[in-house]
Amino acid sequence: MDNLKLFTTSELNSILKKRPKETKLGEHILLLPNFKSIYEQLLKLDVTYVVFGIKEDVGVFSNYGNTGTSNAWDTTIKILLNIQSNGLTHAKKIVILGCLEFPKYQEQLNELDQNKKKDILKARKKVEKIDETVSYLVSQIVSAGKIPIIIGGGHNNAYGTIKGTSLALKKPINTINFDAHHDFRAEEGRHSGNGFSYAYAEGFLKNYFIFGLHENYTSDTIFRTLEKLKTVKYNTFESVMVKREKSFDAEMERALEHISSRHFGLEIDCDAIQDIPSSAMTPSGFSVNKARAFVNHFGKQENVSYLHICEAVPTPETETQVGKLISYLITDFIRAHESI
Repeated sequence: MDNLKLFTTSELNSILKKRPKETKLGEHILLLPNFKSIYEQLLKLDVTYVVFGIKEDVGVFSNYGNTGTSNAWDTTIKILLNIQSNGLTHAKKIVILGCLEFPKYQEQLNELDQNKKKDILKARKKVEKIDETVSYLVSQIVSAGKIPIIIGGGHNNAYGTIKGTSLALKKPINTINFDAHHDFRAEEGRHSGNGFSYAYAEGFLKNYFIFGLHENYTSDTIFRTLEKLKTVKYNTFESVMVKREKSFDAEMERALEHISSRHFGLEIDCDAIQDIPSSAMTPSGFSVNKARAFVNHFGKQENVSYLHICEAVPTPETETQVGKLISYLITDFIRAHESI
């Protein structure tokens, strides 16, 4: 794969911060030695989780959002590999694969103007190419019987992840999306706001639950569309956390009932978490601990097929905060799934 940059032993050694009488996660994870048949290599390994990043801002740019999502992978891997390795982190069940990179596309973004429709259309064409790469890699991982854990990039990558999982399983999948936004916008060219609508229209996504929609950022048209679709359900952030009409735990159970009867994907958009640097950062959102409890709850389910954490936009000042958050979510998911 031209766009896949494998994580190497030399990179691992440059990141690891070893301490006497301690072992770090990075000392026990596995790496792949080469690009030759990723599927065949994974098939032979006694691992469950394949962690990789997506370094791109094209999908967010194409949706008129704030770029910087390409930085989440580098930020996360430095923190993740240096957490403690113990009986609760299951390091030997993890492969760190590397990341998908799109340097040419990233460079071309500097020449595009979000205020020009022709430039937005150009960027959306590039998102289609990214989709192909993501769906292929995810399909290889899922076909090998492993669970992808995908970090970084915009929420446009939900489409490739859903498609790749669906193709590997040879049937549509369900998805739960912890998000302030529906990402069910019109099929107007691919971007970070319509990954789920495209996956739904093309038959890769069956049941869809949006957890925590923000009422201020959801149009009447979308609310009417969501109400018409029996296979799509949602709640709003306000109904759960502000008006307290619904309880967080009861809503997780309602969502689970909607999606857990078949293989499903777990989507975590950092836009939903209060004060986390992201492409649409919010002063009012779920706490980090609520997000962690959410990942734990759905990670415990036998049918969960992937974890996708997206839209984080770390800066030099906030990279430790973001890296720790995403590392917590990854390890919460693994701990939960290993407890089944």
